[in-house]
Amino acid sequence: MSNQMKNSGLPPKTCTIEQLFTIPDDVEKVLAGKKTATRRNGRYADIGEIMELKGSKFVVENVYSQSLGELTDEHAKQEGFDDVEGYKNSILSIHPGMPWLPHMRVWVHEFRALED
Repeated sequence: MSNQMKNSGLPPKTCTIEQLFTIPDDVEKVLAGKKTATRRNGRYADIGEIMELKGSKFVVENVYSQSLGELTDEHAKQEGFDDVEGYKNSILSIHPGMPWLPHMRVWVHEFRALED
């Protein structure tokens, strides 16, 4: 299946893949293999799109919408945290004043490292 077909049910991107990771700690987690997904309030990448971080390449394997109330500890581990509470505390420290509402929706971007 082509990337265009995989992405056909998704709304247009709101940002570019280059803006997916802007926090140095997140970049280090990705490079160390501890972070295999990121959640953003917009859609930053298409399925099959390649991102490059410090010379390493990663391919976006899945993009979907999820509510904060659907987050599990397994999802938090994809983000590089032990559990949902740790992930939640990190997000709220980055975005002071942001409410954490179970019905709020985010875009999940799952990716994997590409072998050279």
